[in-house]
Amino acid sequence: MIKLSPSILSADFANLGEGVKKIDNGGCDWIHVDVMDGVFVPNISFGMPVVKAIRPYTEKFFDVHLMIQEPIRYIKQFKDAGADLLTIHVEACVNVKATIEAIKNEGMKVGLALNPETDIKEVIPYINMVDMILVMTVHPGFGGQSYIDDCTKKVVKIKKEADKKGKKDLLIQVDGGITTDNVMEPIKAGANVIVAGSAVYKGDIEENIKTFKEKFHSFS
Repeated sequence: MIKLSPSILSADFANLGEGVKKIDNGGCDWIHVDVMDGVFVPNISFGMPVVKAIRPYTEKFFDVHLMIQEPIRYIKQFKDAGADLLTIHVEACVNVKATIEAIKNEGMKVGLALNPETDIKEVIPYINMVDMILVMTVHPGFGGQSYIDDCTKKVVKIKKEADKKGKKDLLIQVDGGITTDNVMEPIKAGANVIVAGSAVYKGDIEENIKTFKEKFHSFS
């Protein structure tokens, strides 16, 4: 089943709890939380206190995307704040394997992300260690960017490598520039977790989620 994980980076920060409730009521599957440190990416968003503050507003799965340098320093704090899955960047870790193991030891699911300019060979060795690979389809740090078409090829290659390694249950997430108009491109390539920010929060949230879900069902 294809999952929709709306990014609260596009929500109204002054009413974040309500923004979470709206996508929950609208029928999203997961909730995508973008954490940025201003070092790994040229922007700062929010951290553990905000994750903890919005956790009571929903029981949905918290998909927390750490765009931070050396995330191993903060794993337990994010677990305590209410994260269900932590996605780390292959480019941001001195020791990727140790970071993955530390997340697993806290009882969370693990995702491994790669930026548009990063070769998939950087994540292939870890496919059997993680639950999800996140293919960034924009340069991380800011919302509202356009989808980078070349990234679709990465999804195809990662799916092929996962099948080759017998990892049939690997989740492949795409994040950046996804709209109801282009979402079928990564889905047809093998993506099964879709992150969308502006395309969910701009306009009628329930209607936007419904349109995404209809697209998903047409493919299933």
